[in-house]
Amino acid sequence: MSYPMDMELRHLRYFLAVAEAGHLTRAAARLNIQQPPLSQQIKALENHLGMVLFRRHAKGMALTESGELFLEEARRILDGVAVMEQRMARVAKGVRGRLAIAFTTSAAAHLLTPRVLRLFRGRYPEIELSLSENNAGEITERIAAGDLHCGFLRVPVARPPGLVFRTLLREPVLVAAPLDHRLAQKPRAGKNAAVALKEFHGENLILVRRAGAPGLYADLLALCAERGIYPNVVAEVERMMTNLNLVAAGAGISVVPASMQQVHAKTVAYRPLASSVRLNAPLTLVYRAADHTAATAFFVELVTTTTAGSDSARS
Repeated sequence: MSYPMDMELRHLRYFLAVAEAGHLTRAAARLNIQQPPLSQQIKALENHLGMVLFRRHAKGMALTESGELFLEEARRILDGVAVMEQRMARVAKGVRGRLAIAFTTSAAAHLLTPRVLRLFRGRYPEIELSLSENNAGEITERIAAGDLHCGFLRVPVARPPGLVFRTLLREPVLVAAPLDHRLAQKPRAGKNAAVALKEFHGENLILVRRAGAPGLYADLLALCAERGIYPNVVAEVERMMTNLNLVAAGAGISVVPASMQQVHAKTVAYRPLASSVRLNAPLTLVYRAADHTAATAFFVELVTTTTAGSDSARS
């Protein structure tokens, strides 16, 4: 009497071994089992499916047309299982733990930052996220020291050895001016809305940086100096929010990434820079090259794949 069998992954592996070897004995040796049990398993599989998978001949085994179709399905299933096993093995090594991430104010304001954090929480709920805000210099130093795993910032202000700086996207830079400033009177759209670099001459300018440090604002000053334009730097602050607070209070003008334009929308006017001003604001992911913890690897991979398919990255 024959009994119905439950098809298992081992039956697919047995079948695949015979199909690839074309011979029961060679397949049995590859699987490290005896030939008679392998033959019985193949026969049981054929009975279960109700079809002949192999033609037996003097030199071995050849797939039938049904066997060829079953081979495609078996490979697809086993390949999928192998991928799943690899992913689960990685999760098993890093599913629990802590990931310390810091970001600058303007980096946090970009839609990509909360998006990837939300995705990461959903995918790896048992990895605790420790989030903080700081300036680009402090973030870079703390990652280099091992106090942080990853950071989001704009233009790197330093590049210590051993750190990876991955540019995720670039976005336009806007001029931020108090509502009663002459630059705020420009139209919101159209040809006359753009602010030429020459209009910075003599203006009170607020910068977000450490004094003398490189970055977006150092690039702006360099462009001005090249053209004989000299704004009056009235403040150098560490936070983008402090910058916009000062602009809203009428202390001066500044430039900010376009994703900041909802801040103080009722007290600050945002205008585009003229197209001749080659200045943009990147969003940069920073991490240690030697950080091989699974949680960091998961996060870097998620950020990279999310950015690659993101409309915000293409903008």
